[in-house]
Amino acid sequence: MDLEKLKNMIDESENIVFFGGAGTSTESNIPDFRTSDTGLYSTKGEKYPPEQMLSHSFFINHTEEFYKFYKDKMIYKDAEPNLAHLALSKLERQGKLKTVITQNIDGLHQRAGSENVLELHGSVYRNKCMKCRKSYSLEEIIKSEEIIPKCRECGGIIKPEVVLYEEGLNQEVIESAIEYIAKADVLIVGGTSLVVYPAAGLIEYYRGDKLVLINKSTTPYDNRADLVIQDSIGKALDYVVSD
Repeated sequence: MDLEKLKNMIDESENIVFFGGAGTSTESNIPDFRTSDTGLYSTKGEKYPPEQMLSHSFFINHTEEFYKFYKDKMIYKDAEPNLAHLALSKLERQGKLKTVITQNIDGLHQRAGSENVLELHGSVYRNKCMKCRKSYSLEEIIKSEEIIPKCRECGGIIKPEVVLYEEGLNQEVIESAIEYIAKADVLIVGGTSLVVYPAAGLIEYYRGDKLVLINKSTTPYDNRADLVIQDSIGKALDYVVSD
């Protein structure tokens, strides 16, 4: 049984790394990007394609339209951590899981209690004035009376610290992720189609022989994995941490 095999891998390891994508949060009712019916990229009725609205140049040139879309489609303040987030937090407390590397910007891993989280694409919870670099909370962005939130100190535009299209990933975060992956005994990849680069390319740095892929659909790396589980990520991870 695949879940039993995963449980044995985890029981025998003290150096696990989890690398997750949007599918980790779909069970918290946050839509992913590419699912044909419910994904963000299947959004209808918008003047511009979602990929364009989430680009750096669109943010600069159409800031008001960006913020309307961002506040409506990218912020899920009331979402709660699901079984996958809670299981990973438990594995970290047990000393088995060394880090969570996530492509998500929703902060749910931290809400579940995970402490060592590398956010490849930033977080909706961090926002900065583009002019004076003053920090603002998500709450302040949501409660802003203007569509485009402005800095109280200098009047500059506040930008979410999320990585938009046309922007580079944080090099320190990338280097740290590579280091953890290269040293891991077990690498669990969950809830990602592994088609978005450079994030997907991080798997190439794994040196071990216990690569686990948990995703509801196939990925380009399935034939290279030691274990492929096409099931709910919450169900799978909850099973392996249950006493």
